[in-house]
Amino acid sequence: MIKLFKLNLKKLYISSSNTIISFSFFFSLRRLFLKSLLKVNVGSASTIHRKVRLFDVGKMKVGSNTTINYGCYLDNRGGLYIHSNVNISHDVKIYTMGHDVDDPMASLVSRSVEIFDNAWLFPNVLIMPGVIIGKGAVVYPGSVVTKSIPEYEVWGGNPARFIKKRNNNIVYKAAFPVWFGI
Repeated sequence: MIKLFKLNLKKLYISSSNTIISFSFFFSLRRLFLKSLLKVNVGSASTIHRKVRLFDVGKMKVGSNTTINYGCYLDNRGGLYIHSNVNISHDVKIYTMGHDVDDPMASLVSRSVEIFDNAWLFPNVLIMPGVIIGKGAVVYPGSVVTKSIPEYEVWGGNPARFIKKRNNNIVYKAAFPVWFGI
């Protein structure tokens, strides 16, 4: 009973922290609250938009010049590592934990997700536990990524599959400080 009470208190804390962060108007204030309330290491010039939801305290790092757009779900319970100059478009869902459907007790399974420099996740992408998105990789809208994607490859579909190689001469910065990005 006490264990369940502590779990509910932790979930209340995380939910409240997500709300505070979401209502913070300035990106610098959101970065500060992410660092202080949820113990997320956020690099300089990274823009975290409103209504982004984290699932746990800590176990997450965001590099510099990275944008995480409106409405993303970031399951950091198993570890989520987003490097620099990454663009995560709106409504992307990244999961690091789930249940073992073959276990009679449906035990939890946890595997970290890592997204390397210059990667680009288009809107409504779903990333499953244990996936690595390689440097410069692109995932097209609505894709379900169940296995790792190599560097500078473009993938799409459900399940996501290879479409083509990407030009590796990337010079843009993925920091998009638009106040009301959707």
